[in-house]
Amino acid sequence: MDAPVTRPSDATLAPSAEDLERLLSGTGPRVHFQPIVDVARATVVGYEALARFDVLGPLEWFDAARRHGVADRLEAAAVRAALMRRPDLPVNTFMTVNVAPDMLARPALAAVLGELVPLHRVVVELTEQVAIDSYTDLEPQLDRLRAAGALLAIDDAGAGYAGLQHLLQLRPDIIKLDRSLVAGLHRDEAKRALVQMLGGFAGRIDAWILAEGVELAAELDALNDLGVPLAQGYLLGRPQADFAALGNDVAAQLMSRSGASDGPGLRPLLELAVAERDEESARLALARADEDMVVIVDERDHPVATVSLDGLTRAIRDTGLRVNIDTDPVDAARRAIVRERSARFHPLVCTDNAGRFLGIVRMERLVDHLAGLPTGLHR
Repeated sequence: MDAPVTRPSDATLAPSAEDLERLLSGTGPRVHFQPIVDVARATVVGYEALARFDVLGPLEWFDAARRHGVADRLEAAAVRAALMRRPDLPVNTFMTVNVAPDMLARPALAAVLGELVPLHRVVVELTEQVAIDSYTDLEPQLDRLRAAGALLAIDDAGAGYAGLQHLLQLRPDIIKLDRSLVAGLHRDEAKRALVQMLGGFAGRIDAWILAEGVELAAELDALNDLGVPLAQGYLLGRPQADFAALGNDVAAQLMSRSGASDGPGLRPLLELAVAERDEESARLALARADEDMVVIVDERDHPVATVSLDGLTRAIRDTGLRVNIDTDPVDAARRAIVRERSARFHPLVCTDNAGRFLGIVRMERLVDHLAGLPTGLHR
């Protein structure tokens, strides 16, 4: 359970100096983490750390901190709370932390960043609340961050102060598209042209484009069409106290929407299936759902068994039921036909490269797919 955070003396007002001092003298803000998703591979590759308070939003607290002269202390407390969770980061993922550019040289924040080096797997997002007065003055701080192993991101590109000059001077590793560019992207040709332009620029400076605030499947489709590689938003995962994995249903949707779905592999044949943590829950789900099979997954979302309407529980490791989503359909069929006769026509359980459950491929769909391939591919 999160530790309690001091509430403002009057929740209808901005935090006072006393409220801020009590907060900073105590546990400080909580931190939640929102998944950042590789759209093509349908995997979580990072998490944005977001400060959270019991009453009022982060903007009210950080604005009040500036007015009362403790902005660097509050940012330092939020950054420390986030970076202390680095040991819990899932493998092959990074963490992004938000920092105002004018705070980087301030003692409190500089001390936290200095004591928590190295900063590998950390991305420092420069926020847009304050304009950068001098890029030259900012260079030493950015050089120190990069020397410590951190990457640099520009937050809210396309809004606020994040103009082209901003991108040219800072040469970030990640360019985050503001929600205002993402909203309605699927029906706005001007926005599509701007995102496409920023994508071309990012490629020239060896940076990644990350679209934030993705809320609609149609927006995700448009981003995928434009080749935007990274995305985050409520559609993909809400901020949580822990490092959440991508939901099976969302992963399957991404796989079906990915441009890779037209290429090799089993993505075009993928079907959603119910997943549960234990056999009892699986049998209950099987009884109440319009399903003929439920997959049992472990705490890492790795599939371990299936429960089907025939009443049998099959351990995946023993029956060759599991297959990687990128497996060629011909190879998948060859593997399936050497299974025991009782499991030969059982659906294939598909996983991503990290072994996480994505969905199933029914043998009927696989056979139908193979029947439509050119003859030469059956050799």
